[in-house]
Amino acid sequence: MIDLFQKCNFELLNRVRELDIYPYFHELQSKQAPEVNMEGKRRIMLGSNNYLGLTEDPVVIEAGLAAMRKYGTGCSGSRFLNGTLDLHLQLEAELAAYTGYDAAITFSTGFQTNLGIISAVTGRHDYIINDRENHASIYDACKLSDATMLRYKHSDMADLEAQLQKVPEDAGCLIVTDGVFSMRGDICRLPEIVALAEKYGARVMVDDAHGFGVLGEGGRGTAAYFGLTDKVDITMLTFSKSLASIGGCMLTNNAVADYLRHVSRPFIFSASLTPASTATALAALHRLQQNPGIVKHLHSIADYFRKGLHEAGVKIIDAPTPIVPIFTYQTLDTLWYGKKMFNEGVYVNPVIAPAVPEGECLLRTTLMATHTEPVIDEAVDIISKIMLKGVSKDFSF
Repeated sequence: MIDLFQKCNFELLNRVRELDIYPYFHELQSKQAPEVNMEGKRRIMLGSNNYLGLTEDPVVIEAGLAAMRKYGTGCSGSRFLNGTLDLHLQLEAELAAYTGYDAAITFSTGFQTNLGIISAVTGRHDYIINDRENHASIYDACKLSDATMLRYKHSDMADLEAQLQKVPEDAGCLIVTDGVFSMRGDICRLPEIVALAEKYGARVMVDDAHGFGVLGEGGRGTAAYFGLTDKVDITMLTFSKSLASIGGCMLTNNAVADYLRHVSRPFIFSASLTPASTATALAALHRLQQNPGIVKHLHSIADYFRKGLHEAGVKIIDAPTPIVPIFTYQTLDTLWYGKKMFNEGVYVNPVIAPAVPEGECLLRTTLMATHTEPVIDEAVDIISKIMLKGVSKDFSF
């Protein structure tokens, strides 16, 4: 018998720490904002999913405080039993109405939302077909469901159809795709996915964690962006990004929602979303409704940042979202670039395998609607000087 903990001697991790390029768990000492205090120094934040900048909105903050004063700090139970607040029901009703669905169900985290949806609507005799670049929570949900999982090459519709042809006629099938892919910032080919689903009798689910608040009129998401809300059977969204809180939500029809409320184990056996988190998400939704132009402003800031990097000669992945990836290719190069930028006052997210394939590592940068052009100019100047100079010759791997 081998020692169970043998795997815990993580050689790459040890090496990265020795080289002083470890990129994780930096200590933040201020709000999520375009400029933050991180480890005692001002840094430009280009690594947050706070797309609309609402985590520091005074109205949103006050809503969370007011909810805590009224309802206390937690619900001490699941939605299924004693943990359903009127706030939960209000948030669900307003999210469904805003996005054009019949019903919504809230979960305590985004990860749990995917687990709760997929494990409930699919089972041992069903098939799930995933885009290869779907979020990790979707893959874990497939394991929990006991369904047969197939994958198609990223945004490759011919391969999707080939996988659909493998599904037996007497089996149910769910096609799952991210709306906006979180690492590269590209948008799924939803019209073609929907057409193939109709051709083969499959259902469609869109993980819109990075699409809600970013795409579509008023930030209603990927399905709205393509005018296909009535063709997408299930949309999942999170509150920890555009809605400045924590939690997640399933949007679907009444029958599916009612079924899930009574069979989804991650929903039934988890404590419900806290009062403060629920009220914060609801207030952020109201701010989005009151100011739908914030979505267009977010895109204008992202365009300004991309233009600056292009003009400086920095190689990026172009996508029509606030996610702007910078090519770095190799793992240790990527970590070196990320650490150098951190030291110079810009926080970015190094992305290495298994989040991306080996040799396709990148620095993931993200924009907020509250970024200003002068701050973006400062960040572009720092990033371009570091990227164009290249990895230091004195840095030995």
